[in-house]
Amino acid sequence: MKLSDYLAKELILPELQSETKSDVLNELVAPLGEIYPEMDTDLAVRVLLDRERLGSTGIGDGIAIPHGKLENLEKVMVVVGRSRKGVEFEALDHSPCGIFFLVLAPEQVAGMHLRVLAQISRLLKDEEFRKAFLAADGFDGLWSLLKDV
Repeated sequence: MKLSDYLAKELILPELQSETKSDVLNELVAPLGEIYPEMDTDLAVRVLLDRERLGSTGIGDGIAIPHGKLENLEKVMVVVGRSRKGVEFEALDHSPCGIFFLVLAPEQVAGMHLRVLAQISRLLKDEEFRKAFLAADGFDGLWSLLKDV
């Protein structure tokens, strides 16, 4: 399985502007609404915020992997964002997050949802990958890094 199977080029946000957790989630979900106008982006954000209330998806090392399930999705979707300033995301190590991988999955495909999350976690455990992600030059640099993983 390749992460790039679930990531569209248009779903890479190299310069997140948001400064709060809820604003980051809104900013990450927004391009999905542009590509899939039938998607209820407000519901998606509510699902993500509900998941965050269970425990932060900020896993440490500047990484957050917000995720949730939506009933009317047809496939797993991944949105990638980067914040050079970092965002307070209530991460486990109390550090701001600058690397964001948002995962939305259909209700009925729990196994695939977990495989995608595991693939992202493995990728982000690699310190060299994290450094390359943060140093990548804008949109094209991030797409070049992500398109084959």
